Amino acid sequence: MSVRSAEVVVIGGGVIGTAITYYLARQGVDVALVERGDIASGTSSACDGFVMLQTKDPGLKLKMALESAQIFQNLSDELEWDIGYRKDGGMVIIETKQQLEAVLPRIEEQRKYGLKIELLDSQQTKQRQPCLGNHLIASTYSPMDAQVHPIKLTLGFAQAAEKHGAKLCLFTEVKNIRIRKNQINAVITDNGQIKTEVVVNAAGVMAPQVGKMVNLEIPIIPRRGQIVVTEQVPPLLKGILTSATYLAAKKVGKSSQSTNEDAKKLGVGLIVEQTEDGNLILGSTREFVGYNKRTSYQGIHAVIKGVTKVIPVLREVNVIRTFAGLRPATPDGLPILGEASHPKGFIIAAGHEGDGIALAPITGKLIGDLITKGEFPNRFAQLNLQRFSKN
Repeated sequence: MSVRSAEVVVIGGGVIGTAITYYLARQGVDVALVERGDIASGTSSACDGFVMLQTKDPGLKLKMALESAQIFQNLSDELEWDIGYRKDGGMVIIETKQQLEAVLPRIEEQRKYGLKIELLDSQQTKQRQPCLGNHLIASTYSPMDAQVHPIKLTLGFAQAAEKHGAKLCLFTEVKNIRIRKNQINAVITDNGQIKTEVVVNAAGVMAPQVGKMVNLEIPIIPRRGQIVVTEQVPPLLKGILTSATYLAAKKVGKSSQSTNEDAKKLGVGLIVEQTEDGNLILGSTREFVGYNKRTSYQGIHAVIKGVTKVIPVLREVNVIRTFAGLRPATPDGLPILGEASHPKGFIIAAGHEGDGIALAPITGKLIGDLITKGEFPNRFAQLNLQRFSKN
């Protein structure tokens, strides 16, 4: 679609960009989304569908996740689109006393923020998930955890945004951003320019390149996650599953409590979900390898080795494909949200790493309100780019 002007231009057609576009269009804003590929052609189509609250550290990210979870409950009806939302709860499995000691104070803090979470002993863990191995000593369970289909979610936001008048400029690459007197003036694309005074940088792992167009350094680097997909099998899991080693891998980039040397090196932490069709999604590595989206033998082997230890029956299940996606990671593990110090009208919504799916609704709403009402909640004010001193 050829567009010559818009009140707001959103750069990026993943789940964050489409969510922002939807919330803006719903409020009557003349908004254009620019995406160099198709909708959900990047990270949003190369990830799991976790809407898991337990994996969020107490603090800003858990606050965001809880608010986002509220929106998710009615989102399919609101979008008039099946996003594959299922709220069947989730578990974090615990294999060692060391992990248990680390988890106990964490869940006490999470409860203070309103998360419903309980500690299960080994017998209760096995009762809830009979497929699990016998070596597990405990787990945590939250009925608030859920899952969605990430591509359906992204497409749902996009089609609903279009219904409200948004323009989707697909297969259109942003070449530059023009500034006049420290004010955004236009977005220059390979299909011409779009006059605008507001740009939202929702470009995920490409957000730093967009930042350079306005002389801003945005500290986001790609973090690769390798994922395995199995053949369809009868219902095996109740809800979604991850491990205490995943929490370690998520925080520091390596799974320090794992006994698997490949897992330590690759930052592997267990995630398992079963799709509505019966396929199992198994992951994941967390590697800093630049923009390399290829899978590796070492990564896939480490994922399968870790998962089959926890769920032995999976040794009899066939793998049908593997893939990898890049997650936009920040130095402190929190997304960058809000208006930059310069130029005027340049807004950033990126750096969610592996939490983009779970945090998309609240991110869309926050940025939508910032643009239409000039409001950004104080509780999330420290998420702006200015927390990194170079800007």
